[in-house]
This record gives sequence, structure tokens and C-alpha cells, in this order.
Amino acid sequence: MATDIKDAVHAFDAAAVMRLLPTRPRLLALGEPTHGEDTLLDLRNELFRQLVEQEGYTTIAIESDCMMGLVVDDYVASGTGTLDEVMEHGFSHGWGASAGNRELVRWMRAHNESRPASERLHFAGFDGPLEITAAASPRQALTALHAYLTARVDADLLPCTAETLDGLLGADDRWTNPAAMMDPSQSMGQSAEAGRLRLLADDLVALLDAQTPHLITTTSRDDLDRARLYARTATGLLRYHHWMADPSPARMTRLCALRDLMMSHNLLALAARGPALLHAQNSHLQREKSSMQMWQGRVEWWSAGALVSAQLGKEYAFVATALGTIRHQGVDTPPPNTLEGLLYELPDDRYVINPPQLTTTLADTPPAPRVSPWFGYAPFDPAHLADSDGIVFVKDILRS
Repeated sequence: MATDIKDAVHAFDAAAVMRLLPTRPRLLALGEPTHGEDTLLDLRNELFRQLVEQEGYTTIAIESDCMMGLVVDDYVASGTGTLDEVMEHGFSHGWGASAGNRELVRWMRAHNESRPASERLHFAGFDGPLEITAAASPRQALTALHAYLTARVDADLLPCTAETLDGLLGADDRWTNPAAMMDPSQSMGQSAEAGRLRLLADDLVALLDAQTPHLITTTSRDDLDRARLYARTATGLLRYHHWMADPSPARMTRLCALRDLMMSHNLLALAARGPALLHAQNSHLQREKSSMQMWQGRVEWWSAGALVSAQLGKEYAFVATALGTIRHQGVDTPPPNTLEGLLYELPDDRYVINPPQLTTTLADTPPAPRVSPWFGYAPFDPAHLADSDGIVFVKDILRS
């Protein structure tokens, strides 16, 4: 069977990826089927370097806290802080401990050192300040938005003082209580204080929008873009906390959808700045509905990629990653009747696959879905072949 698909398979590099696409997309999304593997991060880094050098890409955005990502961007763009500090404070989900992420940040800083500001690369996190067990306090985003406006507009236009916000926010651990994820009654998201904060956040965002003609003449584009990031993060977090307090059966479906909605808003803002490579779990970037088995049962929602693709059309491209083995996690040689098994028979370690060609080749013998023996790895769903602009296949995840 491997020889039958050779016309759909090409050696991996940026040029091979771009040949799959009708035009250079503003957002090129590279998915991954599992997290925390430097083999996949090294592949991402190599692709980004080639996209920078050959295609004029200027930004990389990963599945990490959008507020923490500002720390990384300050370092790669301006040299603020040290590499160690950035890796400790600039990533969520534990990604700062990754050698692949450290190498990405180091390379971006070295690339930028001799270049003018207009030619420098940028880093972004596009996830909300969320973990699977908790959500951050809206304090950082809300107070940063208030401070930005306080410095630039008439005080009489502000809907509240900083002291009012501080009093309503209270202690941050009230917001970050991990018990709230399993028990809605432990969330303060539908408290009187949270309700008041949602109204104030809405007023602050409206003021930011209403003052745009003034702000674009008195502040830098970077500062205004950050204020808009604070605005959408504050409102997104308050919305997320509100629904964390919801006891209905739709609670987890809604929370998954709201997380990807926050992601999509961040990605659309990046698209306005120039071409960017995105990197996240396949399920956050695919065009089809995403799903997950959780303690409340199966949940389905539209991913950030699906939402962005609906807005951008061909300006958004999705390239999934599929892989053969992660032997240290019990993921061994794939069955030969699966997509991963067919690709595993090929001799080299990495490929770019053309989905339409592969679909045509396999029309009479469609591959079976692969079943994962490990919860941390999601095999490629062959039903999504038509939904993907490309597939990168990595034969083996190796650890020394």
C-alpha cells in the first residue's frame, strides 16, 4: 500500500507545505496530536525559520497564555529581561520547561538583535489565561485596561476608579480556586461582584472603542493592540468565570467553546498584523467540530480554527500533524490499516502529505481510525482528510 500513496507524499520543508496552498495564508496553523514532545517542537521551529526566511512570516503564536506571552514578545523584540526569566514567566501549561520552546525564543532574539524594529519577529500566546483545572483572575487584564485608559482619556469618561475595581476583584484566590472546575457552587463567577465587574468591563471596552480616533494619534500601534488584548481577555475571563458557576449539563460544552472563542479573537487580531504561524493541538485548529470525553460525558464544540476559518476563508490554512509512535507513552507501531500505519511503511522520518491526492488514492480502501492507548495522544481522524490543507507525518517520537 505504501507505494500506492507516493504521489501524495513529499519531503518535509516549508516549500512543500506552501505548494499545497493556493496562496500564502495570513494564518498558517500547524497542529500537533500531543503536547510536550520536543521532536514536534523542533519540527515547528524549523518550519518557522524557513517561513521567515522564504515567505516573509513575522510572528509565531502558540497555545499559551496570551498575557504571559507579552513577556516573551518583549524579550525577543526588545531584549527585555533574561532568557531564564522569560522561560519561567512567559509560558503557561508548563511549556517554559521545554527545550524546543527555549530554542525558539533564543533564535528569535538572536534574529532580531541586528534588525530595525520594523523587521523584527514577534511572539504571541493565543490561549486565554486558562488551565484545565482553573481560570485566572481577571485582575491583570482589567486593571491594565483601566490604567491604559486612565493615562489617555478624560477621567470623567471612566466608568469607575481603580480602587473600585480592586474592591470588586478582591483576593485572586477566590477566582483561581481549583475546586470550582468540578463544583460550580465553588465559583464566584455569578456573584454580585462578578456581575458588576462584567458591566464595568463592558463599559471600559466601549470607551476604548469610542476613543479610537484619539488613541491612534496619541499612542503607538503596539500599545493600542495591547490595550485591545487586555480588553478581550478581561471580558473573556469574566464570561468564562460566569459559566464556571453554571450547574447545567451544558456547562463543560460551553466552557470548551468559550476557551476556543477567546483563542479565535486573539488569532483574528494577529491576522490583522501580518502573516503568522500558529501552533497548538490539532483539535484547537481544525475546521471540523472538536470533541473530548470528559467526566460529564462527551462534549463537542467549534474550535478556534473553525471560527477563524469562517472569517478568513483561504487566508487561513490548517496543516495537521500525525505521528507513528511515542513508545515511552505506550504508543507503538500503528496498525497497517490506519492512516498512520500506511505512512509508517514509508522509509523516511518526516513527510508532507497532500490530502486531496491521498483521498483519491485511498478512495476504495479508506483508512480505519486509530485507537490511542494513551489519553495524551489524539490520532488523526481520517474523516478530517477533506478538512485539512496538509498533513505532516512524523514517524517516531524519540527521547534520549
